Amino acid sequence: MATAILQQPGKAAAKPRTKTNRSFLRGLLTNKKALVGMTVMVAFIVLALLAPVLFPGDPSRITAMASMEPDAEHLLGTTAKGQDVLALTIHGARSSLLVGLTVGFASTFIGILVGLASAYFGKVIDEALSLVTNVFLLLPGLPLLVILAAFLPPGLGTVILVLIVTGWAGSARVLRSQALSIRSKDFVAAAVVSGERAGRIMFREILPNMASIVMGTLLACVIYGIGAQAGLEFLGLGDVSTVSWGNNLFWAGNEGALLTGSWWVFVPSGVCIALVAFALALINYAVDEVTNPRLRKIKTPKSSASPAERSAAK
Repeated sequence: MATAILQQPGKAAAKPRTKTNRSFLRGLLTNKKALVGMTVMVAFIVLALLAPVLFPGDPSRITAMASMEPDAEHLLGTTAKGQDVLALTIHGARSSLLVGLTVGFASTFIGILVGLASAYFGKVIDEALSLVTNVFLLLPGLPLLVILAAFLPPGLGTVILVLIVTGWAGSARVLRSQALSIRSKDFVAAAVVSGERAGRIMFREILPNMASIVMGTLLACVIYGIGAQAGLEFLGLGDVSTVSWGNNLFWAGNEGALLTGSWWVFVPSGVCIALVAFALALINYAVDEVTNPRLRKIKTPKSSASPAERSAAK
């Protein structure tokens, strides 16, 4: 009898949670910042998927004279080796977006596991996980990235592994704080007393109520992954044989594009990185606006009264 009574709060809490998630998605799809950001991201993803169709074969092959300015045949010109810059840029989106999305999802997933376990179990587990998280947060990010990338074998997998190892701690700390506040709610206490398993409580009761903060954390981790990969490869610590935006900038610097003023070689990849980061930031701002009542714009209805009537009312 007591168990049945205690289960009712958990079941009753499911309806508001579903409505909240639906209103969150509806608000996100009607937000102008989110629509602009998602449009830009979809455009880059479509270009990355169609890269083998648009520019079949090896994008690094020499197709024209060296250092040609943009023209009708080569819309973004050629590099100092005679490679088509547009082909390198579009094919580079495949590697950069793959690394960014993989690092973003993996870092967020690890952050969810660590944050939920730390907040739910508490005591010794919380102290141990918090200690590990604090160690990774205190370690200087860029030197650690450089050291790991320098000593591990080169390759795309190494870059992804290094970025995940150095990028999960921040998301774990943020998600732990949010999970701690939800852990103290009545519906979670009712689920614990009713005998539900820890995994079900964490992923069915606590996690759905953290949708907005998880979304924001994911977007931030994707931005970090794309920017950090470009930084590592620009320093020559990535796999220089792969085509990516970071490697495009690395070769542009090595081949003297900056010194010779060949702006068409390094500007496209830099602009692409900036546009993707800008699009993800717009989506992140939109998530904040949808979930934070203080940031929502309240539309006041326009008065239909004439100026004379308004002055008479005063």
